Amino acid sequence: MFKVTPNPPTTDPASPYESPDSKKFHEAADRALDHYLGTSSAEFMAPPYTPNTLYMANPDADNESLLADACETLGSATVMLNNQAGLVDGSPRKTLQGIAQIVMVAEMAVNRVLDRLVPTE
Repeated sequence: MFKVTPNPPTTDPASPYESPDSKKFHEAADRALDHYLGTSSAEFMAPPYTPNTLYMANPDADNESLLADACETLGSATVMLNNQAGLVDGSPRKTLQGIAQIVMVAEMAVNRVLDRLVPTE
């Protein structure tokens, strides 16, 4: 069966990219964006970053102290997770054991960095 189609196919007159007024459409869109978003570059600049100091590590602390503290914290988290896993059964227990294992792997990585930073004799 042969289907009659115009050559070239007719375009959708509502399409902004195919109509003769596509330039006007883009200009109108740019004006609308400028109106709602503003054209001043100062409006787009983010305010200077100021860190939240509520739980901030001491900026004067040395790397060894920070790594040692991170290692102790991760070790404590592993113990807490394993203790909690001992109190539950089934799927939640396996979830807690999996989280504890991930924390333990992180603790091992911190220990490795600490060993490289401060070699033991």
